[in-house]
Amino acid sequence: MRQSTGTIDVILAAPGRTGTRPLRVMFVTSMPAGESQSQQKRAKRSFCPILTFFEKDKEGTTQPHDDALVITLRIGDYDVKRVMVDGGSTAEVMYLDLYKGLELKPEDLSPYSSPLMSFDRKLVIPEGMIRLPIQTGPEVVEVDFIVVNTYSPYTAIVGRPWLHTLGGVASSLDQKLTTLEAPADTAAEEAKLEGLEKVVIDDDLERFFQVGTQLPPREKEQLLEFLRRNLDVFAWDPYDTLGIDPSFTCHHLNVNPSVTPKKQPPQCPSKEHAEAIKDEVNKLKRAGAIKEVFHPEWLANTVVVKKKSGKLRVCIDFTDLNKACPKDPFLMP
Repeated sequence: MRQSTGTIDVILAAPGRTGTRPLRVMFVTSMPAGESQSQQKRAKRSFCPILTFFEKDKEGTTQPHDDALVITLRIGDYDVKRVMVDGGSTAEVMYLDLYKGLELKPEDLSPYSSPLMSFDRKLVIPEGMIRLPIQTGPEVVEVDFIVVNTYSPYTAIVGRPWLHTLGGVASSLDQKLTTLEAPADTAAEEAKLEGLEKVVIDDDLERFFQVGTQLPPREKEQLLEFLRRNLDVFAWDPYDTLGIDPSFTCHHLNVNPSVTPKKQPPQCPSKEHAEAIKDEVNKLKRAGAIKEVFHPEWLANTVVVKKKSGKLRVCIDFTDLNKACPKDPFLMP
């Protein structure tokens, strides 16, 4: 784990002594240069998350209580204290004091125009949005923070998007946050435990089923015969599914009307990448997923990425379009 640049902390003065609201003082401390990273390595090795809370997890807490879960997170290169975990929030929020403490500049912000509701039930217009990495133990997750300039006893709020991406479970009762680390070969282990074997139905080795090795021979043969008779109902390739009729349901992008459409300058891919792009476009056109447009308002370049298997994946650079589509923090369930 990379060494922290410093620590961002908050001091709250008692109400009534400083005026109408608590006084908040934020300060940044640097990590001593001579500190060894052996303690961090030991902490990483001892990071053993569980997904069950026991009575012993309440040790060190005062019960009963109604306190929020407040933790310390590595945001960017700083250890940030007093970060509230809110499982009911659909967005991550960062307050302007922390934004300045992280030494970020106003030009680093992306536009964000959807208002938020503050703790005192007032609408707050965000300053913008910024994407930053959050490190918890060995796990690093990038999230979009909505930056607001208003008072809060916390430096930031992390909600469901961060929890779900991390695969974490928060308990305000136990004042703990835990995650589950799945083994790299989880699928192989599950197949081994369940006793599954690969059965190729036709001559194409890419098309196969996994059936239980403990099935009686007669039941196994009946199952395979049933699968052979119904091969046409399985989608062996994403392009086999032709999608949903637009008259039934249709998705529209929430593009900010005040943003000017942008056409990215064309790029010249290599011969290998050009062939991969051509093949992918033809597949999508045959499946009816895309259509040709001669005068587009938005134009984004293709990006070709090589996968671990050596195959090429064709992506689209939607950076400009994403900036023009603000996220809705109050999503419909």
